[in-house]
Amino acid sequence: MSSCETYGNGHINDTWLVTCNNQGKKVHYILQRINHTIFKNVPALMENVDRVCSHMRTLRLESGAVKGLRRPLTLCLTHEQKSYYQDKEGNFWRVYDFIEDTVSVDVLESDKQAYEAAKSFGAFQRCLSNLPGNRLNETIPNFHNTVSRFAVFKEMVRSDPEARASSALIEIEFVLNRESLASKLLVLMQSGAISERITHNDTKINNVLLDPKTGEGVCVIDLDTVMPGLGLYDFGDMVRSASNSAAEDEVNLDLVKFRMPIFEALVRGYLSGAGDMLNESEKAHLPTAAQVITFENGMRFLTDYLNGDKYFKIKRPLHNLERARNQFALLRSMENHDSSMHHFVAQFAS
Repeated sequence: MSSCETYGNGHINDTWLVTCNNQGKKVHYILQRINHTIFKNVPALMENVDRVCSHMRTLRLESGAVKGLRRPLTLCLTHEQKSYYQDKEGNFWRVYDFIEDTVSVDVLESDKQAYEAAKSFGAFQRCLSNLPGNRLNETIPNFHNTVSRFAVFKEMVRSDPEARASSALIEIEFVLNRESLASKLLVLMQSGAISERITHNDTKINNVLLDPKTGEGVCVIDLDTVMPGLGLYDFGDMVRSASNSAAEDEVNLDLVKFRMPIFEALVRGYLSGAGDMLNESEKAHLPTAAQVITFENGMRFLTDYLNGDKYFKIKRPLHNLERARNQFALLRSMENHDSSMHHFVAQFAS
């Protein structure tokens, strides 16, 4: 090994870029220590990741590069042919081949980037719609169950374990006033209007690697939360992360605006990648999904703040509260664009 340096800006796992010298040629790998405090069953998680990576590799070998998914993630196996290693201290480690000649972006710079990333996520869902074998493991049960997360939030407000509720009264009221939003997607599933799919569940735009020359999507990364879910969850989280005119933890809320042109590009890209996988109800509720997931994410940040910052990594004492305020400002802006969002989706999907 020539070098090992911290890499990326993920909130959950610890990640390093490892450089090795292979007969005079530099070879790069991604080394990760999986956060087993959050992911309680790492073997089940890695079983999911291994199955998904293998399936994507098989599709590529059988039919060539899938548009938006030219290269699959590749796990490096241990000497025992396992997809992960557990050390004596109980830590879980894994290694991926580093995908060269790609870039990722945290804040979108163009409609094209939004389109390409959304197409990759749509294609990712479509490719996994025929994943062989049993149902994938739920790596975090009720991950996008917004009703369940709302109940946890209310209990956190009630118990106030860190005596922080008094510093977030406006934000708490904001969440309580939107309780009806929490159940909208789950009601659709319970009625049979939409179906369970295999979803990524963390569709931030920086989880798609892009070709720096063409701007096309190359690979979907960060597969820890790939599990059964709703396709609308993935689209909603894409909009939440990509349509914000500011960074996720921007404290000047005047800079936080919903970007309608980015939303339109995401709709076009996602529907292009997903193809005929989506039904009419899923298409019609794309704007609703964006608002539900933005609401949920802000609520998660606020819940973690009230609970003493145990889930998301923070860089300053109020970081999670600031993130929550940011997401709620974005949701307000989405609500102001609600009719335009629905009009565009109805027009384009038809």
